[in-house]
Amino acid sequence: MATAANSRIRLASGHEIPRLGFGVYKTPPEDSYRCCLEAFQAGYRHIDSAAAYKNEAGCGSAIRDSKIPREEIFFTSKVINISYDGAKETVEQTLTLAGLDYLDLMLLHKPMGGSENRKGAWKALVEAVEAGKVRSIGVSNYGVHHLEELQQHIHELQAERGGKDKGGTLSVNQVELHPWLARKELVDWCENNGVALQAYSPIVRGARFEEPYLQALAKKYNKTPAQILIRWSLDKGFIPLPKSVTPDRIKANAQVFDFELTPSEVQELETEEYSPCAWDPTVRTLDE
Repeated sequence: MATAANSRIRLASGHEIPRLGFGVYKTPPEDSYRCCLEAFQAGYRHIDSAAAYKNEAGCGSAIRDSKIPREEIFFTSKVINISYDGAKETVEQTLTLAGLDYLDLMLLHKPMGGSENRKGAWKALVEAVEAGKVRSIGVSNYGVHHLEELQQHIHELQAERGGKDKGGTLSVNQVELHPWLARKELVDWCENNGVALQAYSPIVRGARFEEPYLQALAKKYNKTPAQILIRWSLDKGFIPLPKSVTPDRIKANAQVFDFELTPSEVQELETEEYSPCAWDPTVRTLDE
């Protein structure tokens, strides 16, 4: 049945990740420290940041000041400068800014930059894992064609670097996912290839809270529409990353482990729409 907010699943890398994360996208640097501490108090043990968010320092300070053992907290950041040198430099900068000895997960933030730069950036992440600076690696905003190219890059790196384990392990793809952007083809690819899916914008930035069926489920379970959407993501097997700067909402968004939607409710809530509420690099071509 339901489990706690800090329950975990195992990634392809062998490391475990909490099933629920706390996002800090567009959280001002001066607020990130407070928000992360409030998230920890609410039960979160998983913080999702990025170099582009400019708030890694506040997140790291909160991790250290929380008094929670470091191994119990999962910290993610992302590389926005997609190139070998850019990824290598970002790993070092993130470690310094966050004040951490290692990063639990580092993602390539976008699939743009060209094939050579994507391969180089991935190689830099593989080297960071080998150096003990990063534990798991993955990508964000990758479509199926980007993922298939990455598989080829992994095979090439295995041959070039002389070993089956030298190409790196793809553990995560983080994309926008919710009932109005269910991405069946992408989800099927990731599930078939052992890649965990992290869902950003899982509550659609509140834009769909008045949908009749969502309202009906909220009434049935005595939950908010946001809680129903987070639960939908969990029941789909995703790792949702809700964000908020409001203490009550930070707490409420973690209170989703005392109920489950039925399989038919999960299916009925899902739509055939393709309606992103954020950017959508998954549709970019390989040449971009």
